[in-house]
Amino acid sequence: MNRASQYMRAPARARGRCLAGCIGTDDERAEDAVGEAAGTAADDGRRAARRDEAVRAAVERGLLGPDSPVVGLLDVTGIRESAAALRAAFEDVVAPGTPVLHAFAVKASPLVPVLRLLREEGIGAEVASPGELALARAAGLRPEATVLDSPAKTPAELRQALALGIAVNADNPQELARLDALTRSATSRSPLGLRVNPQVGGGSIGATSTSTPTSKFGVALRDPGAREWVVQAYRDRPWLTRLHTHTGSQGVPLSLMARGVAETYALAEEINRAVGRQQIDTLDIGGGLPVNFASDATTPTYAQYARLLAESVPGLFDGRYGLVTEFGRSLLAKHGTIVARVEYAKSAGGRPVAITHAGVQVATRTVYMPGSWPLRIAAYDAKGRPKEGPDVVQDVAGPACFSGDLLAERASLPLLEQGDLAAALDTGAYYFAHHYAYNSLARPGVYGYAAGADGEVAFATVREPQSVEEIVAESGGAHASALTTLTEPGRR
Repeated sequence: MNRASQYMRAPARARGRCLAGCIGTDDERAEDAVGEAAGTAADDGRRAARRDEAVRAAVERGLLGPDSPVVGLLDVTGIRESAAALRAAFEDVVAPGTPVLHAFAVKASPLVPVLRLLREEGIGAEVASPGELALARAAGLRPEATVLDSPAKTPAELRQALALGIAVNADNPQELARLDALTRSATSRSPLGLRVNPQVGGGSIGATSTSTPTSKFGVALRDPGAREWVVQAYRDRPWLTRLHTHTGSQGVPLSLMARGVAETYALAEEINRAVGRQQIDTLDIGGGLPVNFASDATTPTYAQYARLLAESVPGLFDGRYGLVTEFGRSLLAKHGTIVARVEYAKSAGGRPVAITHAGVQVATRTVYMPGSWPLRIAAYDAKGRPKEGPDVVQDVAGPACFSGDLLAERASLPLLEQGDLAAALDTGAYYFAHHYAYNSLARPGVYGYAAGADGEVAFATVREPQSVEEIVAESGGAHASALTTLTEPGRR
């Protein structure tokens, strides 16, 4: 079976575990939870050890040093483990034979080798732009393992998706009208659905909460007349067979995510009753599992979320509906590290400041919203070994020319000195893969690593470091005289 196919048909684990609404006694659940916690903690410890080995090896191999003062590192073993944990979590609760597609949210790490790795681990792709679709195709993702979501799809994007057979979730009535016209003029294998906003509320980070009353995403179900319009839209379109929601992301509790899924499931049931048949055959429940940035612990887990859904929405997993998920950050975040050389160590106002080469260009969200996106910093010496010594309160600053360019303020860690290394942990998603060209700072090289039991580390290039020549080219270097030679129409 092709592991990147759209639907991974895998039976629930045959060890007496109940399905859907029956997931075991309290004692069985407690026993499972204890065993799961122990296994997860062991995996977390091994991941931290691999990270230390990779930092040391990156210095020894010259990937990190005076001429390459900042790099992104990706733990390939950890990424594989996350993909396996996601698959297993849902295999444990869905009915045997249920079609399930786990589609990675490409926006979380738009790097072709990452998408190829996930494809080999049975994970598809959720894309939200022509660029993301191109990346997924370059990674070898098949159309049936790809889902297109975006609040601003152009007619050309829709035509391309329909021509390729990619699943499309329409965001609003106007987009659905475009699909009406396109489906009348062409045939397509694309599964088509509609995104709804259950309006169940937001989490602690407003910018990443998608089910608020005024969210820009989907059809707002609690607005006057909206629910009735959605039901009628399905009545009128027999080819509309999916329903999509995405309740939130970082800062959104699992209970709220489950509530959003429950609201969407109830709507699917209502629509199918209204049309008198199982027209909606697949529910796309989005992603958004929060990541713990406070320690190396992986919490919450996919297994915890899947079990909560089984308890909260038992009909979701009884085999009547295919399932699509769109997890992103939770698959990658804890398996990536930004490592930057301390160029200078100084003091200001009595507080030590380490000036590094990692700042707003690789940690944009943290720099501009430190309260919402704090990062842990680990200290390494110049040889890449974990630094020892008493914790000292200090700032870890980036290279950009504004005072707020800080990876961490008042961080407690061994004193960073010139030539040491500062590592920003849990940055495998939405950090070094999302370069922000402030001060024309170069994109850092990104390397995947695999650490052996003997401490040996193998590296693979994911993205080459950007050269200054490439910066000039991107900034219009080939058109240097374009403005000075421009004349007004009619003048010589």
